[in-house]
Amino acid sequence: MRIGVDLGGTKIEAIVIAPSGREVARKRVPAPHGNYDNTIVAIRDLVLAIEAEVGIAATPVGMGIPGATSPRTGLFKNGNSTWLIGHSIDTDLAAALGRPVRVANDANCFALSEAIDGAARGAESVFGVILGTGTGGGLVVRQRVQVGRNGIAGEWGHNPLPWADDSERPGPACYCGHSGCIETFLSGGALVRTYRHEIGKDSCPDVDAPWVHQAALKGDAAAQAALDKYTNQLARALAHIINIFDPDVIVLGGGVSNVDLLYEAVPKLWSRWAFGNEVTTPLVKNVHGDSSGVRGAAWLWPPEEAKT
Repeated sequence: MRIGVDLGGTKIEAIVIAPSGREVARKRVPAPHGNYDNTIVAIRDLVLAIEAEVGIAATPVGMGIPGATSPRTGLFKNGNSTWLIGHSIDTDLAAALGRPVRVANDANCFALSEAIDGAARGAESVFGVILGTGTGGGLVVRQRVQVGRNGIAGEWGHNPLPWADDSERPGPACYCGHSGCIETFLSGGALVRTYRHEIGKDSCPDVDAPWVHQAALKGDAAAQAALDKYTNQLARALAHIINIFDPDVIVLGGGVSNVDLLYEAVPKLWSRWAFGNEVTTPLVKNVHGDSSGVRGAAWLWPPEEAKT
């Protein structure tokens, strides 16, 4: 058995999975907001509670976090849950639980889950993309997460949008301090912003990315124009990944991954920018949905190391 934990801004979720990948149990609790010590206590208590429910103990724990751990300092960085920044989450949680804990970026956990028993099962190299509130990415090779020397491998969303035209420069400001990052064009909110631009409105309070998709399917010309632009930008951004990493499979996750037309439209476009103009890379939708992150956290412990 192994336990996966997904540490989010509003909730903390834990699952127990069997060696086969079968989910055995699942629990979630509200995430303490703004208090680091209370967050560690909440995770510890959740892990102990789900172990008691299943009748196991001292189970390997992996956790997905909304940021990264610095390989240099061991401290949390690059996360919007600012109360976690500057703390050694893996060390502190290991001390609270009395056992080793493995921690990885939540996008890396998503990619690992889909590589092991999801949409990219059997592939040697996988790029996992999260298109949601932000735009994350994770690299997996031979079912191992690639973290990188600086702990930022796969942080695709904070590169500039490639092959940008004049209308896309300098691009929207990003929270990372730069402008024109991929995230500012490909998040769910960015799709809504493009739709607002098409209809000439400053705000659309009841519109989100799924709404734009459904409106396009119903023949809304502005929604279709926004989706066409989004598809073109996603194709360029993924062609850039293909040129650098050339993964065997690219898997989409997050709310925008439910826009089904992307899986046909994007591969028709990306060869235009990929070196050599010849791309056979499958672009696939995730299998495990919102559970991919927490499942991937559990899989941070390979089978040979999960001995409970």
